[in-house]
Amino acid sequence: MASFGHGEVRVVALVGPYQSGKTSLLESILAVTGQLTRRPGTRVFGDTSPEARTREMGVELNVAHTEFMGERYAFIDCPGSVEFLQETLSVLPGVDAAIIVTEPDDARIFTLAPLLHAIEQLRLPRFIVFNKVDKAQGSIRAAVEALASVSGAPVVLRHIPIREEGHITGYVDLAAEQAHLYRPGQPSEIIPLPEVLRERVLSDRMAMLEQLADFDDHLLEELLDNLTPSHDEVFHDLALDVQQGKIAPVLLAAATLDEGTRRLLKALRHELPPLEMSQARLGVTAEDGPLGLVLKTIHTPHGGKLSVTRLLRGALKEGDTLDGQRVAGLFKVNGQTPEKLASARAGDLVGLGKLDMAATGQTLGGPALPVLAPLTPVFTVALSLANRNDEVKLSGALAKLAEEDPSLSFVHHGETGELLLSGQGEVHLAVTLERLKSRFGLDVRTHRPQVAYRETIRKGVTHHARHKKQSGGHGQFGDVTIEVQPQVAPTGFSFTDRITGGAIPRQYIPSVEEGVRAGLKRGPLGFPVVDVAVTLTDGKFHAVDSSDMAFQTVGRQAIAEALPLCAPVLLEPIQLVRIHVPSVYTAKANQIISTRRGHILGFDVRDGWPGWDTVDAHMPEAELHDLIIELRSLTEGAGTYEARFDHHTELVGRLADAVVAHAAA
Repeated sequence: MASFGHGEVRVVALVGPYQSGKTSLLESILAVTGQLTRRPGTRVFGDTSPEARTREMGVELNVAHTEFMGERYAFIDCPGSVEFLQETLSVLPGVDAAIIVTEPDDARIFTLAPLLHAIEQLRLPRFIVFNKVDKAQGSIRAAVEALASVSGAPVVLRHIPIREEGHITGYVDLAAEQAHLYRPGQPSEIIPLPEVLRERVLSDRMAMLEQLADFDDHLLEELLDNLTPSHDEVFHDLALDVQQGKIAPVLLAAATLDEGTRRLLKALRHELPPLEMSQARLGVTAEDGPLGLVLKTIHTPHGGKLSVTRLLRGALKEGDTLDGQRVAGLFKVNGQTPEKLASARAGDLVGLGKLDMAATGQTLGGPALPVLAPLTPVFTVALSLANRNDEVKLSGALAKLAEEDPSLSFVHHGETGELLLSGQGEVHLAVTLERLKSRFGLDVRTHRPQVAYRETIRKGVTHHARHKKQSGGHGQFGDVTIEVQPQVAPTGFSFTDRITGGAIPRQYIPSVEEGVRAGLKRGPLGFPVVDVAVTLTDGKFHAVDSSDMAFQTVGRQAIAEALPLCAPVLLEPIQLVRIHVPSVYTAKANQIISTRRGHILGFDVRDGWPGWDTVDAHMPEAELHDLIIELRSLTEGAGTYEARFDHHTELVGRLADAVVAHAAA
């Protein structure tokens, strides 16, 4: 049976863009702390699910526990692809800090904006690691400046590089005023400060101290008096400012060489907030019973539902209850194989077995803690089954997958009758389909969803219809005259009558309306008809053969015969679209809108997102299906959008002809 050992567990999320080296950094951490053995430059840990291996990218979180200098850590390695950002957003509220891993490339720093925004919303302490510096060609200083332009917290450079023949071979720790030379696979070597860097070190260290002095009046006074603060004071200020989320310190690393990893671990040891500070940030009081936040839901093949939970208060053992639910088991989540635990206490990251009512983002044992809203879907496909007998099984499987991933959703479309699956992109939904097959044995096919077109009329007519049928015994007879008129959108449908003198008995008039409504469900162009007024003006009945059914039938017949005479026109749904992009891509966003028959309404800076714009536009729903693919392609994966229905507008010409022909096929 596994054990958490002694001492408080510090939980840290590793986040960053795709291919920034998060998993390599975690592997390096585990190597230098003795949790695994490998040669520098090789990879033996990380993305082990079939979907991840196929794509050579993370598609779900990965957890590893380790110890360093007597401190215990749980690291959560989060996927880097924007299509799996929800995994990160679900984890962040329950960790003590985030390590943002990125390459020092000033041209792509803007891709960090979604992570930085989420971290700042949560007021979460953060460290920024410029990884792969052994291969970096650009300027660290330029990358820091780019980072400062998108970060809500001041960016504090902790390390400056030592270069030899253009390559980074070490760094200078500005806080400790020490120079370190890389020794791959071994701790770095402390060397005398290179003379060529002396002036730069003095300048950059003073810049760092001035940033820290913004939050410490005593340090500010020392600097104004030209006094040199002690190293202890500098490290104290760094720790306090990091713990309170006031600054974003930048450190350098080459994870595949195990360089910079030990320095990062030492920074974590001194500067990570203790549990009580995380509790205070989340509004958790230390008293009362156990309280946990569910960071991830996993439906395991044999063990049932597992809720990966940060225990923020109290202690738990198997058989205890949370929110009236019995904890069927406690597990240490470590890699891909949960290990049975006897107990857990405040601070632990633990798997709770078979809490059927628990969901990702849910607080167990107390009032709801602050979490981030699930991402809005941006890509949708329609599903069909090879075996229609699996429909009930498919709904159950999708419910489990959506429970694991709150950014995934599915719905039966009322107008088109299609089962729609929505998520964060092509790869996201492709992984979902693979899981449906591998975990649930479901062969699911996809196609582009139908657009819910409608139709209306341009002119009115008066039309007479008669339904008469004799087949032995009582027959069927109904006779109506109706006026059909267009209405201003979006009035909808209205039905009135001007029957006088008992031409039609009053009990049959609702049946005529019911028949008309049924006839409007599919107009002459093949789609539901809207914004139509129908008035029943005259009719006849038969004392024996007339009935509700007969007048329903003649009502449906009358509207079906009248509509083709009313100049029917196709209506397509128009969405109000808000496209969010880094400001350098605003012009490209405008081009995308124009090429997709959109109408730009205006643009403004994106609130709370430094260096980003939001472009508002009206766009046809038919143009939105692969919008996210083009948008990401033109913005290096950064752009996104949200949309909601706004109105219908007429569609004419070749596009309308093609839609009608497809509906008739």
